[in-house]
Amino acid sequence: MQPVDSTGATELQEPGLPLTRDTSPGTSEEPVADEAAGIPGSGWCWLCRSSCGSRVESGEGKKKASCPGLGLLYTLLSAFLFSVGSLFVKKVQDIHAVEISAFRCVFQMLVVAPCLIYRKSGFIGPKDQRIFLFLRGTVGSTAMILLYYAFQTISLADATVITFSCPVFTSIFAWIFLKEKYSLWDALFTTFTITGVVLIVRPPFLFGSNTAGMDESYSDHLKGTFASIGHAVFAALTIVILRKMGKSVDYFLTIWYYVVLGLIECVVVLFILGEWSLPHCGLDRLFLILIGMFGLAAQVFLTKAIRIEKAGLVALMRTMDVVFTFIFQIIFLKDVPTWWTVGGALCVVASTTGVAVRKLCVGSK
Repeated sequence: MQPVDSTGATELQEPGLPLTRDTSPGTSEEPVADEAAGIPGSGWCWLCRSSCGSRVESGEGKKKASCPGLGLLYTLLSAFLFSVGSLFVKKVQDIHAVEISAFRCVFQMLVVAPCLIYRKSGFIGPKDQRIFLFLRGTVGSTAMILLYYAFQTISLADATVITFSCPVFTSIFAWIFLKEKYSLWDALFTTFTITGVVLIVRPPFLFGSNTAGMDESYSDHLKGTFASIGHAVFAALTIVILRKMGKSVDYFLTIWYYVVLGLIECVVVLFILGEWSLPHCGLDRLFLILIGMFGLAAQVFLTKAIRIEKAGLVALMRTMDVVFTFIFQIIFLKDVPTWWTVGGALCVVASTTGVAVRKLCVGSK
């Protein structure tokens, strides 16, 4: 759940892993992700109890783990941390979603700034890429704000499922802006996603006035739904922007623009809304710190997974985010998802799985 970018990759991949026809998200989003994630070289692997280095695959130029399943384990850990982070957002009381986003930007800024200084990458970037860096920062931070607002407004399960429509929007935007092919299969997956979202939203003109199972009013449910869809759209645009930049910009620099512009955006919005307030409860302060920590950790694991595992398999494992969210909602929030949500989740996950499987099939040819 979003971000990575929920920081860099986390916001981009939080909570869905967008896939397009040409390249995996990791190959263009994290050009220097090896150092960012701290991928080890040769050494002892606790998973397979053997000496497990990493080798460079000549065909893809992508690092592959000799230890079987290590990339999938990283993806599973990432999905778990994303889900825990979303639970903390839901548990925070009396703090607006925009303010939570601002605290997260500050936390990530404290981590990214020393990395940029150490790497001597500068804080501005190449002149011909600054417009894309600016767009990446504003669009990515908007996606994060919308995601947190959705978490606070509607159930975790509904928000998470809807945001998994991101791969569909990525395919559409890649077709429009990057001139990638949009096939009948993509149209079919889009239809599945729309069906899933409709089942969750339950518009009155199709379902009447039936709002059974909703803890919030239907107007709040609608606001949260639109926020979730907005997150998916902006996250997909962020992916396209990062792919457009390619590997010409340091990965940490893209995160830097994201957190700086995100903080500015949050401060402006909070000033307009008049919602700024320091957390009064010590537990809320702890949750704010954990949201930043878990988001950063989730990004690291997702970065590692993308660099050593096939994108299609990573996307399939990322659907575990939905499973974790359902479990946490039932156990910690005492909120059992409705059958409408379950049906919508099956449609959206089927769409995401279809995109991933097709990506694997095309890549194996």
